[in-house]
Amino acid sequence: MNKTVISIVNTLIFCFWNSGDLRAEETDVKSLPPIQFAEGEKRFTAANQKRVDIVKQIPGLVALWDFVQRRDSWKTKNPFISIPGESGGQAYELEPRNLSLDFWHEGKEATLEDFELYGRGPFGQAVRFSSPRSVTDLPVLTVPRKNLHNSSLDIKGKGKSVSMVVWLLYERGNHAIAGMWHEGTVTPRGEPPVVKEPGKRQFGLFAGLQANKGGIGAHISENGGSSFGNIYARHLASEPTKMKQIKPDMKPGQTDKYWNAVGMVFNNDENRVTAYVNGLANEVWVENPKESRFFEHAYRAWLQGQLADIDGIQPGEDVNFPKDQYYRLPEDEPVETKIIERTSDRVVRLETYPFSKIEATYQVKPGGKLGKPLKRDLVALKSNPYYFGYDIYAPKTMEQGGPFTIGRVIHSNRHATLSAWIGGVAVFDRALSDEEMKKLATIGNCSGTAK
Repeated sequence: MNKTVISIVNTLIFCFWNSGDLRAEETDVKSLPPIQFAEGEKRFTAANQKRVDIVKQIPGLVALWDFVQRRDSWKTKNPFISIPGESGGQAYELEPRNLSLDFWHEGKEATLEDFELYGRGPFGQAVRFSSPRSVTDLPVLTVPRKNLHNSSLDIKGKGKSVSMVVWLLYERGNHAIAGMWHEGTVTPRGEPPVVKEPGKRQFGLFAGLQANKGGIGAHISENGGSSFGNIYARHLASEPTKMKQIKPDMKPGQTDKYWNAVGMVFNNDENRVTAYVNGLANEVWVENPKESRFFEHAYRAWLQGQLADIDGIQPGEDVNFPKDQYYRLPEDEPVETKIIERTSDRVVRLETYPFSKIEATYQVKPGGKLGKPLKRDLVALKSNPYYFGYDIYAPKTMEQGGPFTIGRVIHSNRHATLSAWIGGVAVFDRALSDEEMKKLATIGNCSGTAK
């Protein structure tokens, strides 16, 4: 950190260093507790830098917003800027915007004063995002598309992987946390916006969505728009572990054990998206996806692909289903098989593949060999990690791409979103390992399960 840009004027809105935190940092080498902001205080500067260095030393860092680093100084009137990785790169400035004003032409302009400061966090500071006070008040921190298009933050296209980690105190809500996930404003829900734009999605983290409230959903898109023939984007890795949750009346010093480090990793080489909560990613199977609110669309896309592979029009086949939206899972060789039923002429078995479980019925040929499957049904789908056999959507022009936003995303209605303190956002242009995700969760003492 460049000490010449550090303002030494202490203001009343910041909390000062607590010597107990310093002792904890020096004695606990496995984790680094949250720290209090102290503008110009040398011990705070060193502690903040130690945490920043952990992130910077992980290869592939594109941007880290620690909400301490600001343009020119630490004064609150100056915009938040990102810290590049070890190899350098562009610093991305966060602009306050009111989505209601931008797309509904209602409400006032957003300013940095709309984002309350916590004075404490994994890196020493955090900003507040709340459910809307009114439909005309939707403040968001954003890197506009014009400032990131075709830059290192614009992670997209052939062979590209992405990882993202967000440190937050979670209070309530189940919508967007951060990402490049412009949902579009053309979906017919609520009062229609004045400005109508199609979806421009690339990748994003969500606070669980309705299928897993309080957990983490990692969204990714190959086309910026809808998937599986549905009107919404449905490629989703889901980690059911609940985030630690604070109560609204907690004071900053009471919340140190409640910080979360949530994240996502898309490994393009392995065609999988993984959602993490506090450094951990559990293997998750969705049983009977046909009846799942969020994964019924993947089931239908899988089924239509199966039916389309059979000559002629099959019962249940939708000839109008978009062919580029079939869900083609790797199902060449099962990793495990189990006989469910056997008769003299038929065998039904459960076949487990890397991302699916199939109930398959075979006719038994003379000599006991199995013929081609008479019937196949998807009875379980892996949702973490989730199979994504595409590249990330690559907008060719600036107009076809969306901004990077923190705290909210652009979408077609103005419902309640997320209530949380966000104390850090890091984006990497590679797939991080499990160990690297665990390492990032040590910042802020985030390791651990819900309280």
